[in-house]
Amino acid sequence: PESHLKIGKKLNEGKTKQIFELLDQPGLVLVQSKDQITAGNAARKDQMEGKAAIANKTTSCVFKLLQESGIKTAFVKQHSDTAFIAAQCEMIPIEWVCRRVATGSFLKRNPGVKEGYRFTPLKMEMFFKDDANNDPQWSEEQVLETKFSLAGLTIGQCEVDIMNRSTVAIFEILEKAWATQNCTLVDMKIEFGVNVKTQEVVLADVIDNDSWRLWPSGDRSQQKDKQVYRDLKEVTPEAMQMVKRNFEWVSERVELLLHSRASGRVVVLMGSTSDMAHCEKIRKACSSFGIPCVLRVTSAHKGPDETLRIKAEYEGDGIPTVFVAVAGRSNGLGPVMSGNTAYPVINCPPLTPDWGAQDVWSSLRMPSGLGCSTILSPEAAAQFAAQVFGLTDHQVWCKLRASMLNTWVSLKLADKKLQACSL
Repeated sequence: PESHLKIGKKLNEGKTKQIFELLDQPGLVLVQSKDQITAGNAARKDQMEGKAAIANKTTSCVFKLLQESGIKTAFVKQHSDTAFIAAQCEMIPIEWVCRRVATGSFLKRNPGVKEGYRFTPLKMEMFFKDDANNDPQWSEEQVLETKFSLAGLTIGQCEVDIMNRSTVAIFEILEKAWATQNCTLVDMKIEFGVNVKTQEVVLADVIDNDSWRLWPSGDRSQQKDKQVYRDLKEVTPEAMQMVKRNFEWVSERVELLLHSRASGRVVVLMGSTSDMAHCEKIRKACSSFGIPCVLRVTSAHKGPDETLRIKAEYEGDGIPTVFVAVAGRSNGLGPVMSGNTAYPVINCPPLTPDWGAQDVWSSLRMPSGLGCSTILSPEAAAQFAAQVFGLTDHQVWCKLRASMLNTWVSLKLADKKLQACSL
């Protein structure tokens, strides 16, 4: 039944894809890839057998990775080898380009800058989608003055700021993911749309091998992206086979980015089950980062030998572990753990109003040689553990990065709403 979608009229057609309405799913569309590859505004175009499937697989994996991280996108799910289902959007006709390394058109527009110059922070550029004028570069002022109105939303300062920030976050997430394959994400272009149902600005269109430059080992001569096709002196069957092999290489690697490198785990030790509600908050927050969390009951005061035995269970199997000690009143649990393990220990004491101000010192003032930290909020303790694992696990890092963006966006929207009320 999945494959029998009721496909309605064609809503749009670009150089490499077609968009169809779905009659039985209002608000959703089918994005169908084509076997065509183009360069230089379609000055060069060729059929590349199998390209639709490769592009569709690439874009579906990239959107899944972003969505699992927590980025809002139009993507719903892959439908077939060559098509995916997405939320219907009215597209904002701007290409947002984000660069880590100077190359390509940037060097032409900025003579004197050497190829390989690294942008820190990332360099953002905007181009107006206008084939007749070869997609001219635009300033933020031009975007604002145009007052685009899409799906009932006017694109103003707030929306432009959100798209700017989102582009940087999306780039950093994909850069981090590609680094696990020893691949440098050099630059990329993305597009946003306004979801016709929710009036939300979301990442839309596609992200495939046309959207970025990828240099394995940071080496331009090994580039795997569409630049290879753009640079061909002449298009021969042999040349097209090489281009296709590169596209396949990327689509296979992108799939690997989705596979978790089973990261680590958080082990929460509580002094007694009366602290259960506090510990459940830690577990819930861990699961939002995709981090396994184990709860154990042990008291360092009443059964220190047992505490150390439980500790040993989690040291012997090579899984990176962060311990969180939850003990009310006098917290001996965290300090005893910290003095007896090389793993990080976080104290997260459940403080009560009556004695909390005194109790907290048992988690703060340590004998010398102890390195445990104290974080009072259970959610923050889980977040800190996630930041530790994020150093080596790109999927956890990507969730942290997306969550930073989403917090920023929600503040921005709250401010916009408040201003609208008080006008």
